[in-house]
Amino acid sequence: MIGIINYGAGNIFSLTAALDRVGLTYGMVNTADDIDQYDRIIIPGVGHAGAAMDKLQESGLVPYIKKLKKPVLGICVGMQLLTAFSEEGNAEMLKLFPLKTLHFDVEKSGKVPHMGWNSVSVPANSPLFAHIEDQTYFYFVHSYFIEFDATYTAAKCVYGQPFSAAISKDNFFGVQFHPEKSGKAGEQLLLNFSTIQID
Repeated sequence: MIGIINYGAGNIFSLTAALDRVGLTYGMVNTADDIDQYDRIIIPGVGHAGAAMDKLQESGLVPYIKKLKKPVLGICVGMQLLTAFSEEGNAEMLKLFPLKTLHFDVEKSGKVPHMGWNSVSVPANSPLFAHIEDQTYFYFVHSYFIEFDATYTAAKCVYGQPFSAAISKDNFFGVQFHPEKSGKAGEQLLLNFSTIQID
């Protein structure tokens, strides 16, 4: 069962609608006591990373999230929260990945935010992308991106410059795109996350 971190910065309705479509059960994590009810966790997020981190701090959930050993998926700003630092608000994040969240260079990428469908380079061996073909299109809405790093990048996208469309490290995963708005491919990714096992 999936627990959704409910900290006031997530697009909860779209996410729960997608989980309903694929028949996955879920509940809301409002306090640390709620975490133990679930075998995997999703951190949603839209808007400003610095403000989202402030809300997450206010929720009191930060130390519990950082200690989790069960699968965790950050979506969009929820993924950016997993990094060490974001230029959006010049704020420290959860520091679960030694990566930075940076603003798109308009001279390289053109129009910002990066909004709409874009293809993603999918690795052959990622459990998060099982049954999803390379260069599948996912839906993005963001002005900030996580730097590409071969150690932690689980899938790559290019918008004027390469960036991490997905990251993974141990039991933590993140996707910059919105699987809940990405049709069948996004639904498959959510199903994949629901079955990931951590050794």
